Amino acid sequence: MPSVSCRVLLAAVTALIVAACATVKTTQSGAVGVDRSQSMLVSSREVNQSAEKQYAQVTGQARQKGVLNRDPAQTERVRAIANRLIPQTVVFRPDASGWRWEVNVIASNELNAWCMPGGKIAVYSGLIDKLKLSDDEIAAIMGHEIAHALREHARERISQQMATSAVIGIGAAVLGVGSAGADLGNLVAQVTFTLPNSRTHEMEADRIGVELAARAGYDPRAAVSVWQKMAKASDGGPPQFLSTHPSPENRIKDLEVYAQRVMPLYEAARKK
Repeated sequence: MPSVSCRVLLAAVTALIVAACATVKTTQSGAVGVDRSQSMLVSSREVNQSAEKQYAQVTGQARQKGVLNRDPAQTERVRAIANRLIPQTVVFRPDASGWRWEVNVIASNELNAWCMPGGKIAVYSGLIDKLKLSDDEIAAIMGHEIAHALREHARERISQQMATSAVIGIGAAVLGVGSAGADLGNLVAQVTFTLPNSRTHEMEADRIGVELAARAGYDPRAAVSVWQKMAKASDGGPPQFLSTHPSPENRIKDLEVYAQRVMPLYEAARKK
């Protein structure tokens, strides 16, 4: 058992780590009212730079394998949808207009899509082909993934992991059992490809995603139909790129409520 002085030291250093976290609001609330403050231990610049390197690595490997943007028509379709969604991001954060956005399609049977920090997007062809997605449904998925980037969920999760790892490392050092850590690039990869999003992150991305789609002139109700398709294709469970939370039933109910809330934005966009 550690001595009283060791425990005091551990508590003090833990308090310093907590204090070092910056509390920020990454986005404006929008019509859907997402207004949660977040604690960050790492800067946007650092995370975005690491994400850019990871994205270049993933797309480079896909290019070498001949699976990057294999179908020109499909790539053009996805990029056209992204080009309508991306301008709407300024409603939530004006600085997103200055991001180095990239959109690519990877030929794969996986039901997968993601948006790395800083606007690095990939959509897998299997998602479109297997589910026979409409443009509205593609917009719903991309809006959801873009929302994760706008809310900097990856940065938030990395900060949480760094804080936890630091505390564990300090505790291990105090106890004399050593410590371990991970570099930022590995953390970006983990939160993009491996670790599921939290219930809160998924809910925020769902709600912001329907607003982005509506403002871009895509029917926000497609978020409901695409979720139903994905759940069916995955035998009642979510595909790899979605968390297991919230439950499909609760998620659909929430999407129905928020899709209806942004319908006036959709109707206005259609008249332009």
